[in-house]
Amino acid sequence: MNRDWLPIKTTPWTLGLSLLLLFLLAETTELPQRIDYWLLDSALLASPAFVSPDIAIVAIDDHSLAQEGRWPWPRQTHADLIRKLHQAGASTIVFDILFIEPSPDDGDLSSAMQDHGKVILPIHLAPSSSRLLLSEQLPPGDLISAAASLGHAHVELDHDGIARGLYLFNGMGRQLWPSLALAASGVGPRKPATQGLPAFVNVRDDYRIVPLAGGAGTLPTYSYSDVLGSPPAPDTFGGKTVFVGATAAGLGDILPTPFSGLSQPMSGVEFHANTLSAINQQLLIRTTPKWVGIALAMITLVTLALLLPRIRPARTLLACLMTSGAIVGMYLVMVSVFQIRLSVAHALIIPLLAFPISSGLRLAMANQFLNRQLDELVRSPRVALPEPSKRPATQLLEHFQALFQPQGWLLVEAQNILSIRNLNLADIPGNLEPGLWHHSGNQSWIRFYRGSDSYTLGFTLPNDLSREAIQRYLRRLKLSDTAHAAKNPKPSENISARIERVKVATERLNHIQEFIRRSFERMPDGIIVTDELGIIRFANGHIEEWFGEPMPSLGGLPLTRLLEGHDPRETPPWHETVSETLTLLQSRTVELKIREKDFLIHFAPFALPDSVQYGIIANISDISELREQQRQHREAIDFISHDVRSPLVSQLALIEQLKRDPTHVDQSQLEQLGRLARRSYHLAEEFVQLARAEQLTETRFYECEFLAIVENARDSVSEQAVEKRISLQLQGTEDLWLRGNAELLERAVINLLTNAVQYSPTGSAVSLQVFRAGHEACLTITDEGAGIDPDELPYLFDRYRRQKSSELAGIHGTGLGLSFVKTVVEKHRGEIYVVSSPGEGSSFTLKLPIADPLS
Repeated sequence: MNRDWLPIKTTPWTLGLSLLLLFLLAETTELPQRIDYWLLDSALLASPAFVSPDIAIVAIDDHSLAQEGRWPWPRQTHADLIRKLHQAGASTIVFDILFIEPSPDDGDLSSAMQDHGKVILPIHLAPSSSRLLLSEQLPPGDLISAAASLGHAHVELDHDGIARGLYLFNGMGRQLWPSLALAASGVGPRKPATQGLPAFVNVRDDYRIVPLAGGAGTLPTYSYSDVLGSPPAPDTFGGKTVFVGATAAGLGDILPTPFSGLSQPMSGVEFHANTLSAINQQLLIRTTPKWVGIALAMITLVTLALLLPRIRPARTLLACLMTSGAIVGMYLVMVSVFQIRLSVAHALIIPLLAFPISSGLRLAMANQFLNRQLDELVRSPRVALPEPSKRPATQLLEHFQALFQPQGWLLVEAQNILSIRNLNLADIPGNLEPGLWHHSGNQSWIRFYRGSDSYTLGFTLPNDLSREAIQRYLRRLKLSDTAHAAKNPKPSENISARIERVKVATERLNHIQEFIRRSFERMPDGIIVTDELGIIRFANGHIEEWFGEPMPSLGGLPLTRLLEGHDPRETPPWHETVSETLTLLQSRTVELKIREKDFLIHFAPFALPDSVQYGIIANISDISELREQQRQHREAIDFISHDVRSPLVSQLALIEQLKRDPTHVDQSQLEQLGRLARRSYHLAEEFVQLARAEQLTETRFYECEFLAIVENARDSVSEQAVEKRISLQLQGTEDLWLRGNAELLERAVINLLTNAVQYSPTGSAVSLQVFRAGHEACLTITDEGAGIDPDELPYLFDRYRRQKSSELAGIHGTGLGLSFVKTVVEKHRGEIYVVSSPGEGSSFTLKLPIADPLS
């Protein structure tokens, strides 16, 4: 079923609506609230508040109960404590002890409170009985009159049961009482913002989060009985606000805090003391309205919905993490710097949901794409490169016959002969392993499978130098059918199966593209492909090599700029040739010269796929060798017309002269005729030898010993050296084996020796040194002749090139001898160079690679 019509796309609308739906579902749970509590507790625990130095606690602890007796104590005891703290210089005394019922000692307590002048008493909001409404539980009237202020002692527990803050004002509909800590700082009661409320309505206002200084026991605390039984301690309580309350187990409030939870709860008096410490340092944290967190969440939602569809999938996670980090960072700055708690849990949920939703939408879109691509691959024409292991056996035989032209063949299926010529069943080797070629002499055999059928194929190859190369090629050729091999189990998941199908199809297309790319790379010509504006979009390796331009810089470069930069011309200009190819759709062929090399460039227009425009395929052929052959052809014609023709004309003229008077034949005339004939022979011989050297290939190489070659060459020119009384001195005893052509190497050494003898003065010496240098066999021939002019050294090995000094000295050469030497040396992958100075002789050094460098 085709599902391409489904509108599954990662767009701002689809992503935004999906996020909004899941966000609304998350809001129905406690997840946002738990995240907010966790963030707040983490921030408070990471950076506890400092303890204000002007606060102390007098605790009614277990030790005090043991000393003073069972609770409640007489109020005279509290009066004694007030007097003791007054004597110690306490500035403010805050009781977190409820004095609700009248007592006979109220007068003494009231008197002590009035003497001090700044004692804060608590009130409690609770119904007096279970059947009555909520009311204010106040101290007796005389205590109220003696107290400097009253404050409520209520601490709020959040939904998770943890005490994190309190309302600064709490009371009934007529009046709001400040908290104990706020009352201690001098703030009194106030009217509620809404007037006319019933008297039984509890009104709370101005909630603040209290950043605690630590867990229970962090603030300086002193035992009630110790303070009461000790002398006044101005150093301890002077100028401080002293909170008095119960910390004994089962007596006071038990408040779990972020620092301890239920494991070590904090007493109410410690919480109020922490509150005053935070008030003194202006650290109380206010909370923003809930709508601010919702608005931040909506801004985050819109931002991610617009951003994520426009970025790469790999960056989606990074974007969500950065968004979450920015929200958390903003939260920490607001809490620690501005003392404002912003509810960011709603906004944090958005990036947490955005990544999986965006990934899911992209996965759905990828699924659609895979389906669409699979349909297109099925409908598109298939271009395949069938492997040899998949081709039928009879077809393989036909291909091998066309490729190698074997002298005989045999193709057998089981025991049935399918095709035979000059071979029979008895020729099949008995130890054939399936899939492996077996070579015996000029016969090659293989056994392979097509499905469950077994085939045997054999050839009789030509028994020449190509046989070994063909057999090496066959060893690399795999003909075994692997279809019967164990297949990987197909994935059962739908998306995985589709991905696997696309992967197989993509690999097939990649193989075709790689085949085409390598074909272009291995072409003997350079290829450039441009778009409709003449901009280079593809170039093979020859272009990079010939033009000296790196491949990355070729892409996007105008073809005209490339050509003008390497071969500027005015007639016709390159831009005209390229533009006419695109506009007139006519092919052009132009000569091109790059770095002293000759090329022929052919421009051909071609229709671009899925377009009405045309691009250009430029085929660049290196014709430098052809131009060189043409030059050599012209030089050869000049050579034949002059050097070869001249002695022949002289011979004919001399013969005609002898024919006119045959009775008077002078000996000198016969000698001259012989010299002319020998010169013609030497010219023809050198011309033929040079042609043989130029056609030399490694197929005519064999093992030969270099020292023996040099000795044979020396013996060949010894007679010529004796005539001029020139000694040939050979130095070298090591056998140096080469892989080459001994005949042409000997002729090259003879040419060098002949020149050395010819240009050396009578009675001099010519030195021949044969030695090994690294992996090379070397020969140095040194003479004592007139030397070579420095201006002629660069052209010494050019064909038909003669030294001017030699011509003036009457030594006539053809200019082919040294050219022949250089050609032979280069065919053997060696090198030759000369060192010479006028009047000091010449030294030719020839280097050739030895056959076995490890020997």
